[in-house]
Amino acid sequence: MICELSVMQFTLPDRTMSAVEIFHFVREADCYPNTSIAYQILFTMPVTVASAERSFSKLKLLKNYLRSIMSRERLNGLATLCIEKQLLDEIDIDSIIDDFACMNARRKF
Repeated sequence: MICELSVMQFTLPDRTMSAVEIFHFVREADCYPNTSIAYQILFTMPVTVASAERSFSKLKLLKNYLRSIMSRERLNGLATLCIEKQLLDEIDIDSIIDDFACMNARRKF
């Protein structure tokens, strides 16, 4: 692999190239199989897993804060709401609150 990269360095054009351009160059040259495989692996790896990390971070914060005062079902519900915040932002919460208030008002009488 190191030998391939050393030889490829001398055969690349004398201009700045992006990773995709280098990959296309390597594929067209068809004489750098290990480098080609390495670029394929590079392009299939996710750039970031920030959303998954953020979800676990939020869950950890919730668990630490609410562990002693809340049931597991309620904690999981809150974690889901926090993780799915984009979906939650689309829901009209005021109508849900009004419906809940009406149900409790009927129950008292």
